[in-house]
Amino acid sequence: MNTTNEIKSRLTFAVTVMVAATLCLSVLVMVSAFVLGLWAKEVDNAEIFKLISPAFQTIIGGFIGLLAGIKLSHDEEAPPCRRKDDA
Repeated sequence: MNTTNEIKSRLTFAVTVMVAATLCLSVLVMVSAFVLGLWAKEVDNAEIFKLISPAFQTIIGGFIGLLAGIKLSHDEEAPPCRRKDDA
């Protein structure tokens, strides 16, 4: 039978994997938009970077903060194991 800690660990791992996959997908889409914008003649490069850069930074920062928060809160709940003869 699964204990509560095992369930929390599996759930944390699943959420972390989903967040990391979403972050990777978002970064790939934005980088491809940057690259396509560089070679499109009808698009001004300065305008593309002006529009996408803040969104890029917000998404990266948000996802990294979320991943850090998940990992820190998960590690905080598990107390360190101590043996009886450790004083």
